[in-house]
Amino acid sequence: MSLLIYAESADGKFKKVALELASYAKKVAESLGTTVTAVTVNATNVSELSNYGVDKVLKVTNDKLANFTAKAYADVIKQAAQKEGAKVIVLSSTTDSLYLAPLVAVGLEAGFASNVVGLPLSTSPFQVKRTAFSNKAFNTTEIATDVKVVSLAKNSFGLVESSASLSEEAFAPTLNDADFSVKLESVEKASGKVSIADADIVVSGGRGLKGPENWHLLEDLATVLGAATACSKPVSDIGWRPHSEHVGQTGKPVASNLYIALGISGAIQHIAGINSSKVKVVINTDAEAPFFKVADYGIVGDALEILPRLTQKLKEFKANNS
Repeated sequence: MSLLIYAESADGKFKKVALELASYAKKVAESLGTTVTAVTVNATNVSELSNYGVDKVLKVTNDKLANFTAKAYADVIKQAAQKEGAKVIVLSSTTDSLYLAPLVAVGLEAGFASNVVGLPLSTSPFQVKRTAFSNKAFNTTEIATDVKVVSLAKNSFGLVESSASLSEEAFAPTLNDADFSVKLESVEKASGKVSIADADIVVSGGRGLKGPENWHLLEDLATVLGAATACSKPVSDIGWRPHSEHVGQTGKPVASNLYIALGISGAIQHIAGINSSKVKVVINTDAEAPFFKVADYGIVGDALEILPRLTQKLKEFKANNS
């Protein structure tokens, strides 16, 4: 018996969430007295996983899987779990894995717990702590089935290095043509230097920035911080920014260490989608904006005036401490 993870990659390289997942799985495997196996799809160099406790990699290489297809990928993970006799399957909470996890659970007749935020509270019975009600509360969930599927909330565990001796094995699962019935027409990729999914810091703008011509102020701050750039739904709807940057409950969920909201009032859907971020900072002219009620730090003022001064101060701080 082993513990199986699906290590996500993009353009052949592992995403940060894959390394966090491996770190988490290593600790869970130790409590279960087992090993960690990762299944990868079209990843090039898998040796990086050995730095985070993965003992074995099942390498799937197939051009038909070049673009993500939920049913096909779920079937790959299911077959890998069956091959390894895995009783615990751990996935991340990325957009892709949110599609995958329920399909994997159904295929394996497994119980499923989403939004897990820590190591199991108990392994017998198997109990985990999860977020609930759009990250406003926690609950304890027990999975009583023989096979268990959990998805780890992003940025809830961190990267923990743990060297392991890694073995690699080519794996060729059976692909069902029916799993490819949904055809991908196009892929929209964000052009930012840091992806929202992997970012520790996210700088996000709303209509308070007055127009796309002012977005360079936000980008300057993001560059200094090494942050990803994002926006509210109204901003992407009116075409100021691409939809790939839209964050919130109806866009991409964010669980960064630091989330900075510039000129965003804080609609309930936006707050729900970024509430897992550890520290939230808001700059807004309206002192009654809903965002101030959930923010850890707030500045009442015009972001267009504050941004250049904040960016300059950060540049000076970095220069003095480099």
